[in-house]
Amino acid sequence: MSRRRDGRDRSRVVVVGGGYAGVMAANRLTQRDDVDVTLVNAREAFVERIRLHQRLVGSDDAVVDYADVLAPRIRLVVGIVDRIDVDAGWLVLTDGPDLAYDHLVYAVGSGSAAPQVPGAGEHAYALTSLEESERLRGVLDALAPGAPVVVVGAGPSGIETAAELAETGRWAVTLVCGPVVGPSLHPGSSQVAADRLRALGVRVLDGPGSRVSAVGPDRVRLADGRELASAATVWTAGFGVPDLARRSGLSTDRAGRLLTDETLTSVDDPRVVGAGDAVAPSGAPFRMSCQAAGQLGAQAADTVLAHLAGREPQPVHVGFVGQCLSLGRREGLVQLSHRDDTVRRSRVSGRAAATLKEAICWGTVAQLRFEARRPGLFVAPAWFSDPHRAGTVAAAARAVEPVR
Repeated sequence: MSRRRDGRDRSRVVVVGGGYAGVMAANRLTQRDDVDVTLVNAREAFVERIRLHQRLVGSDDAVVDYADVLAPRIRLVVGIVDRIDVDAGWLVLTDGPDLAYDHLVYAVGSGSAAPQVPGAGEHAYALTSLEESERLRGVLDALAPGAPVVVVGAGPSGIETAAELAETGRWAVTLVCGPVVGPSLHPGSSQVAADRLRALGVRVLDGPGSRVSAVGPDRVRLADGRELASAATVWTAGFGVPDLARRSGLSTDRAGRLLTDETLTSVDDPRVVGAGDAVAPSGAPFRMSCQAAGQLGAQAADTVLAHLAGREPQPVHVGFVGQCLSLGRREGLVQLSHRDDTVRRSRVSGRAAATLKEAICWGTVAQLRFEARRPGLFVAPAWFSDPHRAGTVAAAARAVEPVR
């Protein structure tokens, strides 16, 4: 590397966000000895978000020490980024000194979307962060045996949470689905999930009228006028992203995701590269998932490394294989998909799926450990990517209206 104008021979790369995408990117960046990598995260431990429903009942703590998944020479800064000063190349932290960067990986992830249903924000409990899971766990532990618990939302998070709670036998669990259980699943897989939930004792409410219209301190009202007693309401209906990019003057889509080109480079500044749930390449984001996050984190690091080497970065490619759901500790469901994330008829269910789901959860963390020890090991091959993305990108590019 040639000497910089400020006299430094080393590049400072800061990764904002210590989730699946951020840790993968930080580890991969250590391929170059002349790069100083800093990871900024709001907490001092890595959170396995795909296990937060297990933390509620104590079957897993969903926490991994960063020393176990980060390369030793990565500097960890525990803090919250208030703003990115793009012009100056600084991160302004709420509770610490500012951090300078030469390149930035924006991997802030996702969290609970603000509920639009009256009363949900005041009376329902979300489950997208460690802090939210701890709050909800305390509420659940204080309930009397058999108390009614209502889970709202029939995506993977809602299904897994309802199953995990019901399997303990401690509460009377109702899952409010809206029109259908598992709308992202094949209809046959949706029926398998519903049957398993009912076998665990979950009251499954789906079909016309099964949308939540209001949430109170001790009940949930549905669109058709029905009221459900609820000592604790768990809200899993929707995810959102932090507004850090928008607050920092960077272009975003309407949901607040950082707008990038197809190499994950910000449309506003080549020093900023996006990864994970909070990025929208060409306005066409991938499904929020750890499956996409690991691949996007690796490719964000590759884009930064290409910029440092003076090479042209490669376009993003993400491939999906399916969705994995735990249905309690003894059974599961693996919905297989095409590379573009559209579902197949094929699935694995029962005990075999539970074993596979556990292996995948373990493997998701294991690949971070492997990348920490041998940066560059992770490969997201181009043949695994979505063959229809070019059309999707073209349509999104026509429709997207950047927000700043």
